[in-house]
Formats: sequence, C-alpha cells, structure tokens
Amino acid sequence: MLVLTRRSGESLMIGDDVVVTVLDVRGDVVRIGIRAPRSVPVHREEIFRELQAANREAASTNESALDELRRMLQPGGSET
Repeated sequence: MLVLTRRSGESLMIGDDVVVTVLDVRGDVVRIGIRAPRSVPVHREEIFRELQAANREAASTNESALDELRRMLQPGGSET
C-alpha cells in the first residue's frame, strides 16, 4: 500500500484521469473529493462490498427455479 501525506486542499493523481483532493480534515474525519470519468466507478468500500455480495447472490443458482424450468421443458410439461 502506498501511503501519502496530504493537507487540506492538496490532491493526488491516480492514472491520468482520476484526481483525489483532500477537502477538509476535522479530527479523525477526512472529507475527500474525487474527480473521475463517468466510466470509472467510485464507491465507498462498504457500499462496494454490499454490491459485490448482492451480485453474487443474484448470480447464484436457484435450484427450485431450475427444477421448475426442467419440468416445463420436458415433453408434456406444464407451460404455466
């Protein structure tokens, strides 16, 4: 991990297109601004982890739904 020291109003660059600026420091709270192209997703880590978990859950196989689909696709299976 790269560790940098920045003061309020100072920035750092990530690649050519992303600028992270320290806006304010009060105690243990740091406000930052991020300027990035719309094509670059920017999330707080806890939100990113929740999105990952939701995506994994949505992509997981639902066995009962697959069983129902198999039943419907069998010759003479119900179409309702």
